[in-house]
Amino acid sequence: MSNSKHQFCTFYVDDLFLGINVQQVQEVIRYQEMTRVPLAPKAIRGLINLRGQIVTAIDMRCWLGMPTRAADALPMNVIVRDGSNAVSLLVDRIGDVIEVDDELFEAPPNTVKANVRGLIQGAYKLSERLLLLLDTNRALAECDSFASPNGKIAS
Repeated sequence: MSNSKHQFCTFYVDDLFLGINVQQVQEVIRYQEMTRVPLAPKAIRGLINLRGQIVTAIDMRCWLGMPTRAADALPMNVIVRDGSNAVSLLVDRIGDVIEVDDELFEAPPNTVKANVRGLIQGAYKLSERLLLLLDTNRALAECDSFASPNGKIAS
């Protein structure tokens, strides 16, 4: 019986090594200027214009309950797509696309902080580190939760 493998786009947020299924990633781009959204949750850093499409940017450090990044450290954008919805995850730095065996997948370990555990689907024990699988559906749902039914940002 052959093992099933998955490919993940990986990135770092502080000391966490995170991954998203590569099929959900539209693109990875450098920092983009963004427009703040009044009254939005703190993790929502603003909106970016991605070739005419307005995309909500979520600061992963804030979302994961981590200290803010240094003022001179610009985040990278991981653009995640789910059907017609897209969201930008602001991360510290980009890793590689890696292929992982399903047999390495486990429930989130107890050593992962509670605020992070709710945002990940599980972990892959790699030889050199732990890869945490981010729950991108939750990220997309988080963006939808403050948008009104017509897709415009609620004010």
